[in-house]
Amino acid sequence: MKEPVIGQPGPPPAQGEEEHLSLALANSAITLPGGHTVDLLAAPAQANDWLAERGLAPVDAGMREMCAAQLRALREQVRSLFAARAEGVPALPAAVSAVNDAMTRVPTAPLLRWDDETGPHRATVHPTTAIVDHALASLAADAADLLTGPDADRLTACGSAPCNRYLLRHGRRHWCSTRCGDRARAARAYARRTAAH
Repeated sequence: MKEPVIGQPGPPPAQGEEEHLSLALANSAITLPGGHTVDLLAAPAQANDWLAERGLAPVDAGMREMCAAQLRALREQVRSLFAARAEGVPALPAAVSAVNDAMTRVPTAPLLRWDDETGPHRATVHPTTAIVDHALASLAADAADLLTGPDADRLTACGSAPCNRYLLRHGRRHWCSTRCGDRARAARAYARRTAAH
């Protein structure tokens, strides 16, 4: 496998990514034709940008490699769960544990704080590690919601090799993008032509 291409934009969002951020997370590592990959979370700054674009972190969060690595690790566990669901096979217990761990690592509600000047109020702690923990919890909760909700039966892998993205099937469409659909149709047409000769 070739080295990941850093700084290259990925394809447009797959069907369902805008409703389910966990789907966008799963699709943040993309396999392209020719053995190339694009990792939208490869570096801390990219991970920070990815989270900020989705409202999960401030633009200036100052993401570190440890935080980006946690995000990439959750991505692999979510991808494993999506693959199990799409293929109808049992999930790896470690993937289920990783999602549950991410969801339970942070408080589910803003905590009570007491300021001498303003009195009691509720707030969420936001040092960088807490930002990442909250983002991981949100992404893990979204993955759990997707896997257990009404969209779960529509979850599928893109039907165009070598693409490794997931989408929510809409009608008969089972490609993540027009580019993948065109590539799959061209491959089928080529196979028919070569089989006829």
